[in-house]
Amino acid sequence: MTDTPRPHDLLWLNDSRALQGIDALWVSEQWKCQFPVVVRRDLSDSGLIPVGVRGVRRDQRAAGWVAAQDIVRVATPESLACLQTLLRSPFVSQPPVQAAIQLAQRTWPWAWGITGSAGYALATEMPVLHPESDLDLTIRAPVPVTPAAFADWQRWVTQLPCRADTQVETPFGAFSLTEWLRDGRVLLKTNRGPLRVGDPWCREDA
Repeated sequence: MTDTPRPHDLLWLNDSRALQGIDALWVSEQWKCQFPVVVRRDLSDSGLIPVGVRGVRRDQRAAGWVAAQDIVRVATPESLACLQTLLRSPFVSQPPVQAAIQLAQRTWPWAWGITGSAGYALATEMPVLHPESDLDLTIRAPVPVTPAAFADWQRWVTQLPCRADTQVETPFGAFSLTEWLRDGRVLLKTNRGPLRVGDPWCREDA
């Protein structure tokens, strides 16, 4: 593959042995390469891609690494927010998918996508959703966006049929939209760890 995977992308690998740096016993017992791993935030001196593995239970999460040449398929959060994909999902009656359909029926001035358990369910058709599941969302914002520009999105999100959380991705990391609109400062999640910043689009600040 040529494009570097970004946080929240789901990756399918060519072999179970492609996972590196994981010593959790449940991973070797349960994880198979037909299940995707998710790109997380971290840095590797050797150029490996940081990923997370999810198990059957909510407490089964493990961090590891993969090489780019072992990736055979990628699903981005944006690809999972396609209206036709949502309507064809076996989980179409679940509140998070219904909520995503409402957002997908509108036109937004940015690329946005679905992450978390809803994204995993949409990509794999594995039954990890339940009626109380949240909807985790991401917005790609490579250039600064004013708080006022997010007003319509935030209004829709607060009226959805389930709890929804939006993370905004800048070139330097990701931040909670709710926190930014409320406080004017955010905890920016970066590859080097979290930073408290006032301007999440400023290289000097981040």
